[in-house]
Order: sequence, then structure tokens, then C-alpha cells
Amino acid sequence: MAFTDRMKDLFDQGLTASKGLASKAGAKAQELGEMGVLKFEVMQLEGQAQKLIGRLGNEVYNAFADQGAESISAESPEIKRLLEEIAGVRSAIEKREAELRVKRA
Repeated sequence: MAFTDRMKDLFDQGLTASKGLASKAGAKAQELGEMGVLKFEVMQLEGQAQKLIGRLGNEVYNAFADQGAESISAESPEIKRLLEEIAGVRSAIEKREAELRVKRA
């Protein structure tokens, strides 16, 4: 085999190996990007949950301090609505965290 033929074979093997590595690197980058998006979504949902919990506390405070309520129930319309919203956000957080665990495995 001539020197130029051997160099051509080596070059071709290098290209094939490079394409394989580039493909693997691209797949890993996409996976990491998806994980980053999921982490960001979890952070946003946690912030949303904090705001809802703050609104819940404010609603309870207003019921006692401003409205003079003796007691308050989870069945009160505004309280019930806020509790349902918090439960929905909590469920969304748990779903995203489960997706993250699957991607890490």
C-alpha cells in the first residue's frame, strides 16, 4: 500500500471517529440542555408556590385582623382556591423533578 493510500485511510478513519464523537457530544449537549430547562422550570414553579403561600397567609391574616373572623376553614372560597392552586403547582414541581431523576439515570 502506497504512502498516500495509507494517509487517506488514516484520514478517513479520523473523520469517522470525529463524526461519532460529534454525534455523541451533540446528544449529551441536548440532554444537558433539557435538564437545564427542567431545573429552570422547577425554580419558576417554586417561586410561584412561594407567592401563592404568601397570598394564602395574607388572606388568613385579613380574615382575622380586618374582617374579625373567629375562625377560618379550608372550605372558605378564597382559601380553598389558593390551596388548590398550591396543590397544582406542587404537583407540577414533583412531575418536573421526576423527569429530572429519569434524565440523570
